[in-house]
Amino acid sequence: MYISRIDIENYRNFKNKSITFNDGINVIIGHNNAGKTNLIKALSIVLDPNGKKRMDIHDFNKSITLEELKSSPPKIRISVTIKQSENEDLNSDDLVTVANWLTKLEEPYESVLTYEFFLPEKETEKYVVALSSVVNIDKAWRIIQQDFMRLYIYKIWGGNVLNQNVADSESLEKFDFQFLDAIRDVERDMLSGRNTLLRDVIDFFMDYDIKSDLTRTEKEKVDELKLKKQSFSDTAELLLLNLSQRMQLGKEQILSYAKDTGASFSKAKPDFEGSISDVELFSALKLIVEYETGIKIPATHNGLGYNNLIFMSLLLSKMQVNADGNYLGSNAKVFPILAIEEPEAHLHPAMQYQFLDFLLKNKKEGKVRQIFVTTHSTHITSSVSLDELICLYNEVGETSVGYPGKVFQENEKSKKYVQRFLDATKSDMLFAQKVILVEGIAEQLLISILARYLGVSLEENHISVINVGGRYFEHFLYLFNLDNPYAIYKKIACITDRDPERRKKTKGSSYSKCYPYEYGVQKDVYEYKQNPSFNLYPRDRHSNIAIFSQDDNEGKTFEYDLVLHNPSLEMLVTSSMHNQEEIKKLMRLFKNDAELSEYDLILRQSEENKRILESISLNTIWVKDQKARALIASRYLNSVGKGENALELAYVLSDNLSKKGTDDFQEFVVPTYIEEAITWIIQ
Repeated sequence: MYISRIDIENYRNFKNKSITFNDGINVIIGHNNAGKTNLIKALSIVLDPNGKKRMDIHDFNKSITLEELKSSPPKIRISVTIKQSENEDLNSDDLVTVANWLTKLEEPYESVLTYEFFLPEKETEKYVVALSSVVNIDKAWRIIQQDFMRLYIYKIWGGNVLNQNVADSESLEKFDFQFLDAIRDVERDMLSGRNTLLRDVIDFFMDYDIKSDLTRTEKEKVDELKLKKQSFSDTAELLLLNLSQRMQLGKEQILSYAKDTGASFSKAKPDFEGSISDVELFSALKLIVEYETGIKIPATHNGLGYNNLIFMSLLLSKMQVNADGNYLGSNAKVFPILAIEEPEAHLHPAMQYQFLDFLLKNKKEGKVRQIFVTTHSTHITSSVSLDELICLYNEVGETSVGYPGKVFQENEKSKKYVQRFLDATKSDMLFAQKVILVEGIAEQLLISILARYLGVSLEENHISVINVGGRYFEHFLYLFNLDNPYAIYKKIACITDRDPERRKKTKGSSYSKCYPYEYGVQKDVYEYKQNPSFNLYPRDRHSNIAIFSQDDNEGKTFEYDLVLHNPSLEMLVTSSMHNQEEIKKLMRLFKNDAELSEYDLILRQSEENKRILESISLNTIWVKDQKARALIASRYLNSVGKGENALELAYVLSDNLSKKGTDDFQEFVVPTYIEEAITWIIQ
């Protein structure tokens, strides 16, 4: 069996939400305050027999209206649906555990546990009267807290909630829900044998060679363990006798004080005596770490990350102890569940990958049946399958849920692509509140800086810029297309190049890149096309997705447009570029409003430059200013190496921005389509 769904009503940031789970590992992601921790706590309220059951006023969802509060007392309801696993043995203890809570008898069976925190019916009339004249919602909550919270009760119902059948505690005890929250003191919880966790684990695994020996009968095991314990007890008695003999004279001195103070009376006198069992001696054990060199240090001297991994291994060992029927008999747990909050808190990326392997191994071996992990780690996200991800996000003040694996139900090709390329960098798109998808490294490095020229901080607006490495937006946009009920709601701006192309109208010709001033000029000779990505998601059809590109007449690429809008800004000519002096001279000609014939004299002789000049002269529609800008932009584009040039541009543009307000600052114009994208995404 496994937990297949949870339905949460009026609990913290969940107004009314259903969330489905996988039979195995569930990685729950989302930005801060999206509800990840609250989701785990909701599970623990129902499934952890030792967890907190009573709520307080702050556990209610505060989006309840005043009218709703006045009409009836607020109620928290959390329902957990437990479903039959694939290939489950119906003769196992699973079905027996949930038999009294079944809501679906045919296979796969389903059972439901429902937690309710509510005001008893007999108090409702008094409640309605108390709130009848309230006109302020804050006052309504204060009245509830002061006059009615103490009257609230909780119940856990089994099966159909309408039947009001209380779930029996014996069956609830069969669930072993272990929750490791983000703020945990592992030194306190595991490093000494005085602690219950370490003591229980040691007690179970002591003499494990005997306990796990399948060749012996249970009676043989019990008899041999008794001999071991008796042998230890005999040895311990000798030790205690030795201690008693060593302190004989000292004891007489100590007890003489008892006699003088009157502590000895009625012929009674204090003395020292004792015995010690193997379990009691555990308190003397402390966890240490021995290195290959032979050096031993206490685990208290380890880093937090290392100790967290040790703690989790001990916890899983404890869960194995709890589930062992031979050891605990009818008290053994049936369904071990592990929930871990932000495991990456103290683990570097390599250890995060190892941690995931560790969890999956323990799941496969049956030491834990279902795993829930909340995380902000893009490394963890990129290491699990899309089907194992559950994304929580805040949509207009209410927490909603998206399922990255389910949005691709009709497009397996895109699912495989996204799964393959959703690395630690790209998976940040699942965490950010808003996302700008770009084609290459230049845009990735520079968009944030260009936003600052517009007076906007992408970081403060929780906007991530993600480089998808080409025209591959369509694969990733399935995640956010709201036509699909499993999609993730967030605003996505795609910035793509126009990339005009042409091919000759002769058999066997193929498309090749062309310049904007060549596009559509010789229709008798060429066929033309532009980047089709721009038409994938029309803005009037998708409220949360928009695609932005350069002007359809003059645009080409990102670098081309930078210079098209800043044709005389020599700052853009970086040290890694070719033809630096030539481009600077062209920029000075533009600044001085020179004739186009003067540009011909600057360009060095090459086939590409010859093509540029001939194509510009063939274009009879463009005016002189358009042609001059385009000529400089073309020459600039042909002289850059994208990676290194982008890094240098990021430096010079940032440095220039730091000089704003001084005489050294140079005016820079952000390309129009970039400005439009940034303006749209921050709205």
